Amino acid sequence: MTIKLLSIGKTDDTALKNLIDTYVNRLGHYNKFEFEVIPDLKKTKHLDTEQQKTKEGKLILDKIAPSDFLVLLDENGKQFSSEGFSEYIQKRLNSGMKQLIFVIGGPYGFSEEVYSRAQSKLSLSKMTFSHQMVRLFFVEQLYRAFTILKNEPYHHK
Repeated sequence: MTIKLLSIGKTDDTALKNLIDTYVNRLGHYNKFEFEVIPDLKKTKHLDTEQQKTKEGKLILDKIAPSDFLVLLDENGKQFSSEGFSEYIQKRLNSGMKQLIFVIGGPYGFSEEVYSRAQSKLSLSKMTFSHQMVRLFFVEQLYRAFTILKNEPYHHK
């Protein structure tokens, strides 16, 4: 199974990008992992919030195959402990699906079309974080989940 992270917009901060890249590289030792950035929309000043979400939603849905399992990183999603998230990942690995896709949306969230396509929503915290920070937090937690599954000494209870 391939695990993929899709995110709207690039990471501008070099130090943050380097940290994200560190975890992306580490994840490759455990599972096939891909991180794909969907470029920010251009000329959004004339768009209202719903129009922007709809346009971003189309870009997201264009990257999703019918057989993909889609998980949105959303403030209203289910929260897990690190151990609980590792169990969630293990269930998906055992399911036989071809691709598990996690998505970080744009600044206004997701369109209704994306919400209706998703099989699951996941929240990293009740707090609000920048989309760039969410990328780092997510890849670190995914890496942590794999180290928990492999009983490696990264995670401490």
